[in-house]
Amino acid sequence: MEEAELRALLVTLAVSLFARGYSVGSAGNISVRLPDGYLMTPTNSCLGRLDPARLSRLDAEFAHVGGDPPSKEVFMHRAFYGARADAGAVVHLHSTAATAAACLSNVDADNPIPPLTPYFVMRVGRRLPIVPYYRPGDAAMEPAIAAEARTARAVLLANHGPVVSGRTLTDAVYAAEELEEAAKLFLALRGAAVRTLSPAQVDDLLATFG
Repeated sequence: MEEAELRALLVTLAVSLFARGYSVGSAGNISVRLPDGYLMTPTNSCLGRLDPARLSRLDAEFAHVGGDPPSKEVFMHRAFYGARADAGAVVHLHSTAATAAACLSNVDADNPIPPLTPYFVMRVGRRLPIVPYYRPGDAAMEPAIAAEARTARAVLLANHGPVVSGRTLTDAVYAAEELEEAAKLFLALRGAAVRTLSPAQVDDLLATFG
């Protein structure tokens, strides 16, 4: 896909996420890998009101080379791109249910949301670890995210929200949407006797769709 098409697609997908409440105000950021660098939503920008011409342009080393200055959370994205060769895009949101799951203290920090549906496994993968709390904008969280990203397509930032990668921009957005729906199911079913997918069923899904 040409860069102009990626710019337009990023804006379209960002508007859709904002319109459905996956981000509010200036929360959240999105990036996509280019052959020679990255596009990223600018700092303090609203996902519902982006200008494709003003998206931040970063070189292969994440230096700002065009457009508005990038999100202050560029290090979240760099952590995934550095850890995962298959990461073509990264989406960070403050979506309500996923953020709620990231606030719970009595869950498995290595995998707080169980495999309730095949779609969650297909989009998000086997693991969804919680990265310990860091102050928003604190670049010290980059190595912690990178360490988990080596074996996870997505993470939950404790008391903050999800960071999700995908092979393409559309894949990353779809995965972020599926994660939010899985978190809604997880919260709705807490305390109930739940049937989760078995390890063999998860393995089958990842072998077929992973």
